[in-house]
Amino acid sequence: MSGRTCWICKACREASERRPAHLTLEEVLEWAQSFEKLMATKHGPVLYAAYLKVEHSEENIKFWMACETYKKIASRWSRISQAKKLYKIYIQPQSPREINIDSSTRETIFRNIQEPTETCFEEAQRIVYMHMERDSYPRFLKSEMYQKLVKAVQPKSNS
Repeated sequence: MSGRTCWICKACREASERRPAHLTLEEVLEWAQSFEKLMATKHGPVLYAAYLKVEHSEENIKFWMACETYKKIASRWSRISQAKKLYKIYIQPQSPREINIDSSTRETIFRNIQEPTETCFEEAQRIVYMHMERDSYPRFLKSEMYQKLVKAVQPKSNS
């Protein structure tokens, strides 16, 4: 196994003894300033997703990321197909990765996916983002996973 592979990129399971070369202490500490800053970086959402997996709520970030991809779909037929897929996986009651949204949002999405636009999941995505920001994000910052990363990226002192 190569010693050069970043543990965050590989699975974010546990901090390595070596400092991840592409992460700085400044960047990792910036994630603690706001959830928005965490989600705006390349590795922040990856580590946060690994934390949510441990917390058994990874459907939230998976749905949020799927919506980000969905909004970029240009083809009408691809959008229809993807909208139905997102509904089946995340929105439909009793679905495999059902997200926590209210019934009126769920019903609106059901109506909208018949002729889906790039914004038909926007309200559900906003609700999920809010859940992550208010519920899981504060726990993430206190988690062993995040704390180990902060220690791993700190410059080693020679004393």
